[in-house]
Amino acid sequence: MSFEEKIKKANEALDKLNNDELTLNESVKIYKMGLESIKKAREELEKAKLEVENIDG
Repeated sequence: MSFEEKIKKANEALDKLNNDELTLNESVKIYKMGLESIKKAREELEKAKLEVENIDG
């Protein structure tokens, strides 16, 4: 999954959490999925940052 897809998935989770009809369990599940997407996106961003720093010297 690309960085952009991970961010999109996190945004979709946020949109779903705004639904008043969710149960607590559904909200927790969606929240965890959103956090996991953000975590993976941050890891990818950090990796790209390190690559750029290595190029710049």
